Amino acid sequence: MSKLDPKIPHGPLAEKWTNHKNHMNLVAPNNRDKIDIIVVGTGLAGGSAAATLAEQGYNVKAFCYQDSPRRAHSIAAQGGINAAKNYQGDGDSTYRLFYDTIKGGDYRAREANVYRLAEVSANIIDQCVAQGVPFGREYGGQLDNRSFGGVQVKRTFYAKGQTGQQLLLGAYSAMSRQIGKGRIKMYNRHEMLDLVIVDGKARGIIARNLVTGEIERHSAHAVVIASGGYGNVYFLSTNAMGSNVSAAWKIHKKGAYFANPCFVQIHPTCIPVHGTQQSKLTLMSESLRNSGRIWVPKKIEDAVAIREGRLRPENIKEEDRDYYLERRYPAFGNLVPRDVASRAAKERCDAGYGIENNDTKEGVFLDFSTEILKKGKEAAIEKNIHNPSQQQIYDLGKAWVEEKYGNLFVMYEKITADNPYVTPMKIYPAVHYTMGGIWVDYNLQSTIPGCFVIGEANFSDHGANRLGASALMQGLADGYFVLPYTIADYLSADIRTGTIPTDSEAFEKAEKEIRDKVNFFLNNNGKHSVDYFHKKLGHIMWNKVGMGRTPEGLREAIKEIEEVRNEFWKDVRVPGEANEMNMELEKAFRVADFLELGQLMAKDALERNESCGGHFRWDHATEEGEAERDDANYMYAAVWEYQGDNINAEVMHKEPLIYENIEVKQRSYK
Repeated sequence: MSKLDPKIPHGPLAEKWTNHKNHMNLVAPNNRDKIDIIVVGTGLAGGSAAATLAEQGYNVKAFCYQDSPRRAHSIAAQGGINAAKNYQGDGDSTYRLFYDTIKGGDYRAREANVYRLAEVSANIIDQCVAQGVPFGREYGGQLDNRSFGGVQVKRTFYAKGQTGQQLLLGAYSAMSRQIGKGRIKMYNRHEMLDLVIVDGKARGIIARNLVTGEIERHSAHAVVIASGGYGNVYFLSTNAMGSNVSAAWKIHKKGAYFANPCFVQIHPTCIPVHGTQQSKLTLMSESLRNSGRIWVPKKIEDAVAIREGRLRPENIKEEDRDYYLERRYPAFGNLVPRDVASRAAKERCDAGYGIENNDTKEGVFLDFSTEILKKGKEAAIEKNIHNPSQQQIYDLGKAWVEEKYGNLFVMYEKITADNPYVTPMKIYPAVHYTMGGIWVDYNLQSTIPGCFVIGEANFSDHGANRLGASALMQGLADGYFVLPYTIADYLSADIRTGTIPTDSEAFEKAEKEIRDKVNFFLNNNGKHSVDYFHKKLGHIMWNKVGMGRTPEGLREAIKEIEEVRNEFWKDVRVPGEANEMNMELEKAFRVADFLELGQLMAKDALERNESCGGHFRWDHATEEGEAERDDANYMYAAVWEYQGDNINAEVMHKEPLIYENIEVKQRSYK
């Protein structure tokens, strides 16, 4: 039997998940405390999974490299979370959320998984409201909704510009309750460095205590990976600086297949790069595209004057502004999907209309003056202010915007020293989310029995492009409402297994390999820091495996990354000791994995001779510069099997993507 069996249930799409749940094996409540589960990562996916599994009665060991689960990168999500509740009465439904997600992903996601995601989305909101998450509400008390890119309904629930933080606090409170009951044993400041397989099944991990440096063995009957995405392979991204691919890459090297690594999302609304020494990028929420209008000057001389500081953007007349998204995509305007908006910004900047005074002149404006004027006039009417002055209109409109997005505007001003109520925000695309990840079947199990992967760490739900506000939805759907059912079906055979011993040969061998690598890094005495190599990798990735790709550039990237890899192992220098907090040692392990993954990403992008979603090949573009898919030859998930240190030797398997319930057609947002 092929390892690449998606295990999609039979029957009508709308009934697959219900019927599947009805026929899965269960673990009786009185047997659950005989079973141990390891959860790696405590963001929204891992935190919700750990809390739910512990609530059900399993013994959970949860690991995070941060000093608290509250510091997981999920906290950075700002704009909202999608759910098909149709509170606005504007035509939303489970099917429409399903269809928008498939279309937004450019028809490169698995149909059954996406429908299940849409189906359970409504439950997430009820769960979070019950936890006390302070979602925004309308005047009458009803939960409010925003629009996000790629859709024509309002389905995004939000908590000002802090949605990820508030949802994470909800999951953390559920975790804390179980920690207090002793059902979750929390390992803060621990990093998973390898997966241990015993008799063909995932049975534990090797972890390093990041404070003391101690190497530890931890066993369990199943391991859940919820460690997020791999955007930091580009060095500069919107991800937290500690975000990494190591947990997912370690299980890939132990037999878990990696799917669609080249599918990377470039987010259109990030603060532009301002210097060569910058260590990360800052995301401005997609929710701002509800109220902001994106533009560049129509005249190149105006763009030059802005870059040189001779002209203020607010002084450019309306008729001299190019609202290029509204011009090119009138049906969706500023709310086109992220990949479309990002490429359009790059096209304008490449043509010389960029407005940022940096090395590349890359930047466009996100302007709120129209919204401030519109909302100010509405508020004046509501307050029965007849013939309001322009100042009154501005003040009322600013108050409305401030209530909706205030903390985002404060953050922008603190970073840039520009007041976005007066001067338009400067934005430019940056690496944000990764749609690729560990291949999982319908049960969220990888090709390693007993190793489950949830949230951004897996590949299953977003195809070639993720719609805004769907990351939080997937993380909580997997953790609260999918994994607790599917992992029980697997664990039902383990109620008589007993505790998994950690003194076996498999644990001994895995620990020795980690100790040997620690010793190598600390004794190599090379000439260059870890960041030196990470920056070199990021430069190659952004320029040749970034927003626009060519066959020639990808071949060069594969060769150049391999050269950087070889140089890294010869010449990396890691100061400090093993038995202490050593952040350079942490980074060395992570960058070693990024170097291997980067090579696979370039290889995957080279093999996919089409453009789709976040994977854009200049040799596969329409005359209008849009993505040109090749459904006849590439309607599959590219699933890679590790074959050893030579990444070029990885073997690709194909999971065909079969759409029985939707019409596959060229995406159009015009």
